[in-house]
Amino acid sequence: MIYRMIYPLILNFGMSLVAFLVALKLISGMKSLFSKAGLCGKDLNKKDHKELIPEGLGVVTGAVYLISMFLFIPIPFLTIWFEKGDYDFPHHEFVMFIAGLLSICCMIFLGFADDVLDLKWRDKLLLPTMASLPLLMVYFVNIGVTTIIVPKPVRFIFGFDLDLGIFYYVYMGMLAVFCTNAINILSGINGVEAGQSLIIAISILVFNFIELQGTCCWQAHLFSAYFMMPFVATCSALLYYNWFNQETDLLGMSYTVFKTSDLHPLGKLILSVFSLLKLVQVENGVGEDKKLTRVNNLTLINFVIKMFGPLHERTLTTIMLGIQVGGSVIAFIIRYHLVRFFYDVEEH
Repeated sequence: MIYRMIYPLILNFGMSLVAFLVALKLISGMKSLFSKAGLCGKDLNKKDHKELIPEGLGVVTGAVYLISMFLFIPIPFLTIWFEKGDYDFPHHEFVMFIAGLLSICCMIFLGFADDVLDLKWRDKLLLPTMASLPLLMVYFVNIGVTTIIVPKPVRFIFGFDLDLGIFYYVYMGMLAVFCTNAINILSGINGVEAGQSLIIAISILVFNFIELQGTCCWQAHLFSAYFMMPFVATCSALLYYNWFNQETDLLGMSYTVFKTSDLHPLGKLILSVFSLLKLVQVENGVGEDKKLTRVNNLTLINFVIKMFGPLHERTLTTIMLGIQVGGSVIAFIIRYHLVRFFYDVEEH
């Protein structure tokens, strides 16, 4: 077991450090290429936003991440050979590795396509679903388990476990859509997207290391750690350049204008409740025909500005990352303390 766990992690860590340095160098060297190709824009949050800033450089860090993972592929399987002596190649693990990288590659392509083509939201919902198909197909062939353990409070209704069948795969596909858009929807200020991704990745990595000490499902957490360490490294390189580094004006709320008739009744009800609680500003009868509704943008960034007033970009980014850290802390509390109220937990 020591060959299969310790040595691959050490090599993965070393390759992650190299990936960090390579990403730093490439981002700096390729900025001019992206600007010449027209992949650039103005930072509207700056007082003097005449300078064009290159966009889409996340694809560079994504490429470095994929290359580092491709180079790492043989290492876990070589350690299995050293451990067992007789080399019985674990094809199912190899296929899962490749399928994971294929899905990540598709997601990176989707992100770059969004930077270049400015995709519509319906495309951002559909394409991640397609990108998750390799993982879903491999899971269906290699594992195929669609049964979940029912929480204790509702076991008297559904029993101890419940087979979701096709809905399990629907859930995993929807999760892929959520993960890709949950960060993207918060774009607009320097450092928030890369910073939140980094915090989430570090949280997952810490969780993996904690679970590696146990005897249950340690292989799955080792597999996850292989993917997370290079991501933390390359994401750190991106954050180094993406972090706030210039003076800005105070940031205020952005607003959205839409036809009131286009809003679903449930949306109208939710908006009315938020307006009643003074969480959003709603103005009806806007526009020449008085048929438009003006409402401040319903993102977490604008909610923070609503609570704390106009903020410096650096302060706003710090608060957003603090919220993400708080979310990770809550997740650990739920996993290692509150979970006992819902499931039978094996201590290790």
